[in-house]
Amino acid sequence: MAIKQLLKRTSGWLYLNSPVGRNQLHGAGVILMLHRVLANDRAAELPHRNELCVGPKAFEHLLAWLKKHFDCVPLMDILQPGALRSERPKVALTFDDGWRDNALNAFPLLQKYQVPASIFLSTDYIGSRQRFWWESIGETLWGTHGEQPRTHLIECLQHMGRPLPALCDDPDMQRRSLALLHFLQSLKTLSPLDLNHLTDACPQESLPQALDWQQVRTLEASGLVRFGPHGASHAILTGLDDQRLDEELSRSREALRHGCNRPLPVYCYPNGDNDARVREHVANHDFSFALGTGTGIYRGGAEDPMALPRFGVSQRTARNPDLLSWRIYRGARP
Repeated sequence: MAIKQLLKRTSGWLYLNSPVGRNQLHGAGVILMLHRVLANDRAAELPHRNELCVGPKAFEHLLAWLKKHFDCVPLMDILQPGALRSERPKVALTFDDGWRDNALNAFPLLQKYQVPASIFLSTDYIGSRQRFWWESIGETLWGTHGEQPRTHLIECLQHMGRPLPALCDDPDMQRRSLALLHFLQSLKTLSPLDLNHLTDACPQESLPQALDWQQVRTLEASGLVRFGPHGASHAILTGLDDQRLDEELSRSREALRHGCNRPLPVYCYPNGDNDARVREHVANHDFSFALGTGTGIYRGGAEDPMALPRFGVSQRTARNPDLLSWRIYRGARP
């Protein structure tokens, strides 16, 4: 595995520093997808956190690397017609959900390196006591809040027919974390009602998780950050009927209009899930663009504006950004 990673990192470095790579990326835009920036890197390295979390040292390393190889620009500088004409490839940072640590841990580093970012808010959570199920359930099962809450949640899962795998008690931290990651992924098939029930069974110590509206306004006033909607309740849009879909879109749009001065004309699909019906509804709510989770670079017109590609950033790729350049190479191929 180490040799494979080394080959990817070397190939990524060669790609960004070769005439072929620079030619392929000329006039292109790269949109990065992040979620959380935790307070320390060791916590972010665990498998059940790695994909959604980066640590502050890894994030700072990523920002310095991006500044070296790209023009770091606001998202709309990539999406607006004619905006991609540049000697260097452009990159835009996006954050999904609206985690509080975006303000506490990410924003000071964005300021330090003067890198703009767009944050897409699940608006029902902003300034409220609602919690994201993945974080609440995952950290409770990890034991972050103590053994008694963990035991209570395990009992609730058993009643739902979702017993916790034995590997989630493995004494090896990495194996235990990896088993928890796979278990959390399996819970995505539960109904929103069941996930809410499990989240309610988690302790209140996990609050608050999301930004509040004062933090949103402070970040927006800096000129470095703009905001867009990532759903209202973070419901998976493809699972909603037309009426509930329109209600979800309207509620998130109105919340941004009241909470921000310049909300983005860009929608960000929860979990990346979309289809032709969802894309049509999003466009009918006056969104010119929408972000998915498909991988690829943006060439300005070749892609469906309602399903734009992004590259996800994990702790692993933030710490080793040449792995990211290898993924960009893969996504840039004709």
